[in-house]
Order: sequence, then C-alpha cells, then structure tokens
Amino acid sequence: MSINSNYIFSDLISKYSNDEILKTDYWQEIEKSYSQKSRKYHNLNHLENMILELENVKDEISDYDIMLFSVFYHDIIYKATSKDNEEKSAEVAKTRLDKLNISNERITKIYNQILATKSHKRSDDSDTNFLLDADLAILGKDWKVYDNYIQQIRKEYSIYPDFLYNPGRKKVLTHFLEFDEIFKTDHFKEKYEKMARENIQREIPML
Repeated sequence: MSINSNYIFSDLISKYSNDEILKTDYWQEIEKSYSQKSRKYHNLNHLENMILELENVKDEISDYDIMLFSVFYHDIIYKATSKDNEEKSAEVAKTRLDKLNISNERITKIYNQILATKSHKRSDDSDTNFLLDADLAILGKDWKVYDNYIQQIRKEYSIYPDFLYNPGRKKVLTHFLEFDEIFKTDHFKEKYEKMARENIQREIPML
C-alpha cells in the first residue's frame, strides 16, 4: 500500500485555509526540504511511512489533523551537523500554522509534539506517544528493511568518519535499549518492540 503525501497535505490544509497560493507555497516548502539530496532517510518516504502507520490507529488518536501537521513539519529542518533540528522545525511549524485558521492551543500541541521527537520520552499526551512510535516504527521492521535504514542513516551522516559516527550511533541505540519500553503505545509495542530490540542488539556489534 502506498500513499501520496502531496494529496494528504492538500486535503489537510484545505480545511484551514482557502488561500491557494499559500497552500501551494507550504507544500513546495515541505517537498523541497524533504527532497534535499543529503536526505537518504528523513525524506518524503519517511513521512508517508509514518502516515501509513498512524492510519492503522486513527480511531485512537484524538486530534488526527494536528497529528498530520506534526508529521509533515517534524523534520522540515534536518541537518546532520545540527543539535537543534527539532526546535527549528517546531518554530517553522508555528510560523506557518499561525497563518491558518487553527487555534493557538492546537498550534502549541503541534509545537510540543515536534519537540518530543528529540528525546522520544514517554509523554502524558496520548497522541504524542503515537507520533513518537510511528517515528520509530522502522526500528521494528524485518532485518532487510532495518539494514537498508541503517545504511541510509550512515549516508546522511557521511560528513563524519567512522571513528566519530560509530560511537555516536552506538550511544543513540543504547539510549533506546535503556528505555523500559521503546514503544509507548500498546499497538506499536505489540507490533514492533521485540524485533526492534533484536535489530538494535544486532547493529551495535557492527559499529
């Protein structure tokens, strides 16, 4: 099953603005950001895979439109050398969505959801936990898919030699293993937790 992120974004934003130029500009900004040559993993495929995962639990999400906006903007700023991608992405989302017919309360929710993708710690907000789990779903895929993912991530960080990249990657993976549960929601936990831990434990000795 495949989806088209352009159509999904168009339908979504049409609920909150009648400005066709603004809608086109917003999509082009998203498409351009996620289609940068340096993005081997954090690209439109990643967004579409997240949306496919979330479609399966749509009934459990209290504000699905807000969730979709968070997905589209959560990696709009992504530089391998930067430590504040999430903060910058959240700021872009806020600036753009302020021009739409969306309440401040909902924009704040999007802002906070995007910030939560930095640490992937359990949230008191159920929707946020679904977003975090969809973002990490790749960890629990079969090894062939996971192996392709780790090669894509390595290419995104190609600016760093192995002696710098490997310890950093190991630290991130160990961080996930130290969580009591990598996945915060029952749906994703049952689907991916076991395989995610096996994949991570298999990757660490390769670094």
